[in-house]
Amino acid sequence: MIRYQLRCGAGHEFEGWFPGSAAFERQAAGGLLSCPHCGSPDVTRALMAPAVHTGMPARQVKETATPATPTPPGHAPQAMPDTMVALLQKIRDTVEAQCDDVGDRFAEEALGMHRGEREARGIYGSMTEQEHAELDEAGVEVHAIPWVRRADS
Repeated sequence: MIRYQLRCGAGHEFEGWFPGSAAFERQAAGGLLSCPHCGSPDVTRALMAPAVHTGMPARQVKETATPATPTPPGHAPQAMPDTMVALLQKIRDTVEAQCDDVGDRFAEEALGMHRGEREARGIYGSMTEQEHAELDEAGVEVHAIPWVRRADS
């Protein structure tokens, strides 16, 4: 995942996470990005300080659908603005209501749908970093969503 510092036409700055630079370009070109502060669709990448790696071993990352918001490797935990938490809670509610929870079989199910071996449907679950790389190599597009606590918890 790549973290970009983004800026809207009104000057608001915020960050966004993307599977790669091509994903950012596709979403920006398709008008799928908007400022969380003002809703402006005019979103560009802002200048960022480079990431500095200390030589310490990388923490093993596993994408999971757990109530906690995961912290990307190499980044300190940051408090998420309440408005963003509320939006992510709505996304979680929608995903849980309209998609099937396939748990740790996510990669297997997604690949089966991609190959036409399983009926296409909305799914969510967890996968390892290696499974994510395998899906990416097979051309299966998946999206990681920060899994925040439920609004009613």
